[in-house]
Amino acid sequence: MTQFNEAQLTEAVVASFEHASNPRTKFLLQELVKSLHDYVRKTDLTFDEWAAAIDFLTRTGQKCSDTRQEFILLSDVLGVSMLVDAVNHRERGGATETTVLGPFYVGEHKVMPHGTDISEKLAGEKMFVQARVTDVSGAPLAGAAVDVWHADDEGLYDSQRPGYQSEGPSSRARFMTDSDGRFFFRTVLPRSYPIPTDGPVGAMVLQTRPHAMRPAHVHFLVDAKGHEPLVTHVFISGDDYLDSDVVFGVKDELIAQVERRTDPVMPDGKLATTPWHLMTYDFRMKPGAGVAPKPLGATAAEAAE
Repeated sequence: MTQFNEAQLTEAVVASFEHASNPRTKFLLQELVKSLHDYVRKTDLTFDEWAAAIDFLTRTGQKCSDTRQEFILLSDVLGVSMLVDAVNHRERGGATETTVLGPFYVGEHKVMPHGTDISEKLAGEKMFVQARVTDVSGAPLAGAAVDVWHADDEGLYDSQRPGYQSEGPSSRARFMTDSDGRFFFRTVLPRSYPIPTDGPVGAMVLQTRPHAMRPAHVHFLVDAKGHEPLVTHVFISGDDYLDSDVVFGVKDELIAQVERRTDPVMPDGKLATTPWHLMTYDFRMKPGAGVAPKPLGATAAEAAE
């Protein structure tokens, strides 16, 4: 007769999934059980610690909303998001490096004309972004959809502000590349910022790490026909937190030399009334297929569309 003790319990739980209809589901659950049980044994987990973990996960779920995903944030600060990204993008073949999507992507953005100031109503130093999308050989990819979003001069995303639902988006947009694979827009220079610290994940970080900061960056989601969707950031050189990003998202290739300029005319020929910054970056797309991320809260059926 089976004895559900420390010696036999793991084997019994693993065996309980033996008849799962989906082989991949069976494998994932059995490996999860092995890892969790090993953790409990290695740490001699106490009842109080187990209860604290359950409470932490409960509060993490309660903090989630249509515009905030605390579980993604937890995955980010534990390095799981970047590890999942790494194992799914092992061979880049000259394509631009990937990094985490982050918790502030809210879905498909409004298409805007090249040169649009996507942060028109915001304070901050002006920045001009010019970029190009190509295949790995350098051939331009026309008609690629490029979603962009970033934090503002105060280190906040639009969806973090109380007026987001009524005032609408800011510092986020979609651009379509032209015949030469190019797109450009105006915005404000983003700042490094702390991850949200008003929830259980942020509280954990503040109690266990020197800081909760992310280096300044702009998010890009590039979707070009015949190529794998690209989720990445472009970081700003010289930022104090490039070597200690709280979500481990920085890669050398993704750091751009953002220049401070005093030219009276910007690259699109329009006058500049103040000093401004120039970000230039080329995105190289890997051939293949895939599905771009859906909005937070999308159902499984929507995500599969």
